[in-house]
Amino acid sequence: MAAASPSVFLLMITGQVESAQFPEYDDLYCKYCFVYGQDWAPTAGLEEGISQIASKSQDVRQALVWNFPIDVTFKSTNPYGWPQIVLSVYGPDVFGNDVVRGYGAVHVPLSPGRHKRTIPMFVPESTSTLQKFTSWFMGRRPEYTDPKVVAQGEGREVTRVRSQGFVTLLFNVVTKDMKKLGYDTGPVDTQGVLGPSLPQGNPQ
Repeated sequence: MAAASPSVFLLMITGQVESAQFPEYDDLYCKYCFVYGQDWAPTAGLEEGISQIASKSQDVRQALVWNFPIDVTFKSTNPYGWPQIVLSVYGPDVFGNDVVRGYGAVHVPLSPGRHKRTIPMFVPESTSTLQKFTSWFMGRRPEYTDPKVVAQGEGREVTRVRSQGFVTLLFNVVTKDMKKLGYDTGPVDTQGVLGPSLPQGNPQ
């Protein structure tokens, strides 16, 4: 008896939130969560996490090193809504209040293999000088009530933001049964830079 063809494919993601560059700030920690479409469901691992507090390295890089692990598996019937990881970085202000130091998001790489991604971060800004001073004095900086909005397009055009810092992620991606369902993710990307796909011919 022939084996039944699969009805879903699996996407397995391991890796780590490796490090960050925030020259103006120190003693920061990171939160991550995944955003994905309606046809996706987590089957194993953790969808969100919060790292330890890291201080800047003493060398010229002044990197904040977390090496915080990521390990999650998703299943889906189609690639629409491919998972994104959303990062939020927090740290103390001059009054000791935890304030957001950066938001960022990136899609999980499509092709299996080892990938490195550097994400530019940003923070929302107050719309007036008075609001800026008030938020600084009260220790309540502008921030999103739900960080997942970073991975969505709706309403982003009316948000004033400022670039601030970078976070480096390391992904190890494994897929299962995608080709059996007719999806070809192309050659393995080992350098973190996607090159042109070679002709693969028609899928069987």
